[in-house]
Amino acid sequence: MTTIEQKPTQTPTTHEKSPTLSSIDDALSSENAVNVSGHKQELQRNFDLLSLCGFGITSGNVWFALGGSLNVAIFNGGPPGVIYEYIAASVFYWIIAASIAELASAIPSSGGVYHWATITGGRYGRACGWFAGWWNALAWLVGFASIVQIVAAEVVSMYAVMHDGFETKQWHVFITYIIVTWISVAIVLYINRALPSIQIIGGFTVVAGVLISVLVCAIMPHVNKQPYASNFSVWGDWQNQTGYSSSGFVFLAGMLNGAYAVGTPDVLTHLAEEVPHRNLPKAILFQFVFGFFSGFFYLIALLYGITSFEDILASSYPSPLTEIYRQTAGTKAGSVGLLFLSFLPTFIACIGGCVTASRVFWTLARDRATPFSHFFSNVNQSTHNPFRSIVFSGVFVTILGCIYVGSKTAFQAFVGSYVILSTLSYVTAILPHLLSRRKNVVPGWFWMRGMSGFIVNGIACAYISVFIVIFCFPFSLPVNAATMNYASLMVGGLSLFVLIFWFIRQGTYVGPRQVVLDAHVLANDAL
Repeated sequence: MTTIEQKPTQTPTTHEKSPTLSSIDDALSSENAVNVSGHKQELQRNFDLLSLCGFGITSGNVWFALGGSLNVAIFNGGPPGVIYEYIAASVFYWIIAASIAELASAIPSSGGVYHWATITGGRYGRACGWFAGWWNALAWLVGFASIVQIVAAEVVSMYAVMHDGFETKQWHVFITYIIVTWISVAIVLYINRALPSIQIIGGFTVVAGVLISVLVCAIMPHVNKQPYASNFSVWGDWQNQTGYSSSGFVFLAGMLNGAYAVGTPDVLTHLAEEVPHRNLPKAILFQFVFGFFSGFFYLIALLYGITSFEDILASSYPSPLTEIYRQTAGTKAGSVGLLFLSFLPTFIACIGGCVTASRVFWTLARDRATPFSHFFSNVNQSTHNPFRSIVFSGVFVTILGCIYVGSKTAFQAFVGSYVILSTLSYVTAILPHLLSRRKNVVPGWFWMRGMSGFIVNGIACAYISVFIVIFCFPFSLPVNAATMNYASLMVGGLSLFVLIFWFIRQGTYVGPRQVVLDAHVLANDAL
C-alpha cells in the first residue's frame, strides 16, 4: 500500500508525481486528475444527492424484498416473528451503515470496503483488502442475479395469473431472466449519462409504489367485506414452525430475512468516484430511514390483509407476492396491478445491481486483483464507463441463470450466500479499524468522535461475527437435500478460490493506494 501525502510545499520523491493542494481543487476536471484511490479520475461525476438517494432506495427496495420473502420468513415465528425480526435486523444494520458511512466519508473510493480494509488493516492491509474486495464483488454479483430472478418471476407470475390454466415452468423464468439481464446491461453500457435520471425515476416509483401498495392492501379488504387479521395474530401469536426447540434461536435465525431486505449499506459507496463526496453519508442515511419505515408499514398492511398463509405456501406462482396480493386486493386484476407497481422499481434495481457489481469488479481489476486485470480495468473513452467489467457482470449472471434451469436449489444456494459474503467484507474493513484504535484512517467530514465510534464499530463487529455462524444453520428441521442451507458450502468454496488466487497473484497484486487529502480540500471537493 502506497500512501501519497498531499502537502502544498512538498515535492514527491516517488516516480509517480503526487498532486499538490493547489491542484486538487481543479483535479477532478483535469484529464490527469487523481482521486482518493490514487488512480486517475476516469469516471464522470454524474450523480447528485437526489439521484444518489434514488439509487439507494431503489437498489435497497426494502419493502418489496420483505414481501417477496414472506413465504419463507413466516416459519420463524409467524407474523410477530416477521415484524420483530425485521426491526432487530434493521437496528444492527443501522449500526453497520454508520460504520460504513464514516469510512466512505474519509476514503470516498469506488472500491468501498476493498479500499478501506487495505487502509485499516495496516501491515496486513494487502491481505485484508484482497479478501474484503473479492467477498464484496462476489456478493454483488450474486446479488445482481438475485434481483434479476425476482423480476423474471414477477413477469411470469403476472402473465400466469391472467391466463387460467397456464402452467409455469422454470424455463419460462429463465428466458425472462436472460432478457432482463441483458436489457439492464445494455442500459448501463450505452446510456451512462442517463443513469442518474433513471435512478431518480426509480426513487419516485419506489415511493409511489409503496404508498399505493400500503393503501390498497389496507383498504381493499374493507371494501370487499373481508375480515382483517386480529391484533393478536399480527403482534402476539408466536408460531415456531421450523422444528427447532428454542424460540430464541428461531428468532435469531429469522433475522436473516430482515438482513436480506436491508443488507445493502455499501451500495452507494461504489459510486464514490461519480458523486460529490459529502453526499455519500447523507444518502446512506436517507436510504436506511426511508427503507425501514416503508418496509415496516408495508409489512403491517400485508399481515392484516392476508387471509390464508396456507394458500400462499401452496401457490404455484414463481413470485409469492402474487397470491398475497390476490388475497389483499381481492381480485386477479388487483394482484397484477400491485405486482406491476413493484416490477417498475425492481427492474430499475436490476440496473443498479449491474452498476454496483461491475464497479466493484472494475476496482479490483485496476489493482491487478482479477484474472485478465489489464483487460477488465479499461474504461471505455466513448461510453465513459468500465465497459468490459459491465459485460463480465452480465455474463456471470447469465451463467448463474443456467444453473437455475438445472437446479433451483443450486441457484438459491448461490444467491443465498449474499448476506454472509457481504457482511464478511464489511467486518474485514471495520474490525481492523477498531483494533487499530481507529488511527489508520484520516477522518472525513462525517466521523463518530470519542467513544461513540468504538461502541458502534464494536457492536457491528460483534453482530457480524455471531450472525455469520447463525445464518449458516439449516432453515428448518429435519434437514433434507432440498431444505439444507448451503450458504456455508458456497461461501467456503468461493473463499477457497479467493485464497488460492491470492497465492497466485500476490506477487503482482498492487492494492489500493491511500491519498491523504487535507480536510479543507475534501470539503471543497464535496461541493
